[in-house]
Amino acid sequence: MAQAAHTPSTPSYPTLLSSAQVRALEHTLSQQLPPYTLMERAGTATARLALAIAPHARRIWIACGSGNNGGDGLEAAIHLRAAGKDVHVSRLTSKAPPADAAQALHRAQAAGVALHDQAPVDFDLAIDAIWGIGLRQDLDLTQQPLASTWLHTLYNTERHVLSIDIPSGLIADSGALAPAVATLTPQAPRGKRTTLTMLSLKPGLFTNQGTDWAGSVWLAPLYSDSSAINIDSQIITAQALSADLTKIIAHLITKASTPQRPRNTHKGQFGDVGIIGGEASITHGQSMEGAAILAASAALHSGAGRVMLHLLGGDSAMRPSNVAPDIMLRNLAKMREIRGALVCGCGGGQLVQAALPQVLEHHGALVLDADALNAIAAYAALRNQLIARPSATVLTPHPLELARLLSTNTAAIQSDRIGAATQAAQQLQSIVVLKGSGTVIAAPNGRYAINNSGNARLSIGGTGDVLAGCLGAQLAALPAGSDFDAVWQAVCNGVWLHGHMADKWPTGHTLTASRLAEALHRLND
Repeated sequence: MAQAAHTPSTPSYPTLLSSAQVRALEHTLSQQLPPYTLMERAGTATARLALAIAPHARRIWIACGSGNNGGDGLEAAIHLRAAGKDVHVSRLTSKAPPADAAQALHRAQAAGVALHDQAPVDFDLAIDAIWGIGLRQDLDLTQQPLASTWLHTLYNTERHVLSIDIPSGLIADSGALAPAVATLTPQAPRGKRTTLTMLSLKPGLFTNQGTDWAGSVWLAPLYSDSSAINIDSQIITAQALSADLTKIIAHLITKASTPQRPRNTHKGQFGDVGIIGGEASITHGQSMEGAAILAASAALHSGAGRVMLHLLGGDSAMRPSNVAPDIMLRNLAKMREIRGALVCGCGGGQLVQAALPQVLEHHGALVLDADALNAIAAYAALRNQLIARPSATVLTPHPLELARLLSTNTAAIQSDRIGAATQAAQQLQSIVVLKGSGTVIAAPNGRYAINNSGNARLSIGGTGDVLAGCLGAQLAALPAGSDFDAVWQAVCNGVWLHGHMADKWPTGHTLTASRLAEALHRLND
């Protein structure tokens, strides 16, 4: 890869803990603190956040399960009642509560909190405290009619809903709704959603269906006080608190590194990006030049020093009118000379298969998208060549493309986006960027991250090609011989920047892929 004038600094990202890690952390803290401390802090933090987000709410409905999540809700009810709110607590009694939840029940009753087995007719704010992270995917709501009724109300209400720890029915480790709950939910929330998650951020809050149903996420770390903090503040977690947490390998991408570059630079220090794709032949009744041109434009505007484009099946001497003069056209043989990053597959059609053996021999970083991924899924020889590559490779599938690579279906991918991305990264010895709501970035060593930028504006054709070009520019700017951490950071930067530009898009202005490509910039500009 081309020599760059800087080494990216690695930002500190908020940590994501699995359910098992959260339980280990909770166990460790409970051994260090007096009994009931964690639940008292959780309930206090919930009440404080409820008063902050809905200060004018008069009637607050708190739906409590019989476990510790319900105990947090009962403790919150004590404080909200003391603050003068009309608190209506509905509580499930299907099983005996654990010790802390039993103490919360006793405290609530002693404080004069009335308990009901039905939801109120109307409310201004709902607090969801039915189930926490222990929910099983095979939940059977036919055996729990009250819970089913309450969940239907919580998921369909137009009122503000504050969830304690995680929205009930959402799987904390995947962001998928349990199948039984999914049948109760509309396509998107009708009212505002907020989640106060306890101890640590959970991955399911930031990908798949969690991005809609968790809404605005706050954290109550519970380590020392009961305040709620912004998610960016959770840079630490508990390596020092528990030996079980020493292998924390998941993070939430909330920003990018912005290294300072010296003024004394030249184009070679920003790297070369080659784009191979955009089937120009109309033999198959279609021309897909636009996809590769979008990728090239994205690489150019993301700060690549030079961008070279080869349109498969086209004449490299003929410049299409929609290719910017800043972009150089090259034949396939000349693309061998590029020492930076190659991006291959955007609109490549059937012609990409013949080019892939040469592309996979490239000694620098490689980004494979779209039809390149489909060819690798279809041909074992290409797959084996990919796995054997010594240089950094980044794959950017959407769920259907990843399903082809893993010989499964889209529903299976979406039910566990994190698991699917990490599985593919390990099998294909590549960094996998699984696009979608809460894009998952996974490495062969099991490390993964979830991107917290981006929105529904990106759900249009061509934005994936823009992402591929943006990633090519980030990788091309790395110094030759960069270690894995630098490559990983470059990929995280590119994914975040792509989503961030959509987040900044002016209201009332239509986002298109070409406009998005032109809006990209070097991270330090």
